[in-house]
Amino acid sequence: MKKFFLFFLFITLFLNSCGAANHSTRQPTRKPSPILSNTGIKNSSAAQTEREYQALIKVYKPETAEVLNSLFNDSSNSPNVSITVENQSNCNMVLTISGKNYFKKIPIGAYKTGAVMVPKNQNYNLSGMLCNSVYEKTKFITNSFSIKLSK
Repeated sequence: MKKFFLFFLFITLFLNSCGAANHSTRQPTRKPSPILSNTGIKNSSAAQTEREYQALIKVYKPETAEVLNSLFNDSSNSPNVSITVENQSNCNMVLTISGKNYFKKIPIGAYKTGAVMVPKNQNYNLSGMLCNSVYEKTKFITNSFSIKLSK
């Protein structure tokens, strides 16, 4: 009887320990790890640029009429000149133009052109992210200026 009791106790403990294990075959869902940018913020550059583009496109007022007047009329006496940027890639971008007392962000869609009027005879920093590639240029602008960007 004592052997039977020990055997029964052993079987009970064995079965209880087996029941305590988690036999679930479902694996936890994992999100892809975000990319660590050079600024220390965990985020994909392309995704961040796209979010900024989508937010900016809702409130941005293009200066098309002013730019066309500047290009087609004699604007040599004008204090402003145009900067035109042609985006020849399949990615949306946000171009940042900054200079002395001037700062503007321009959303430029894939295969679209963006333009802006800026005060002339100044240094401008032009920068943006195009399909995970950084564009940066410093230019002294004295007359209308055009760039084509592609990836």
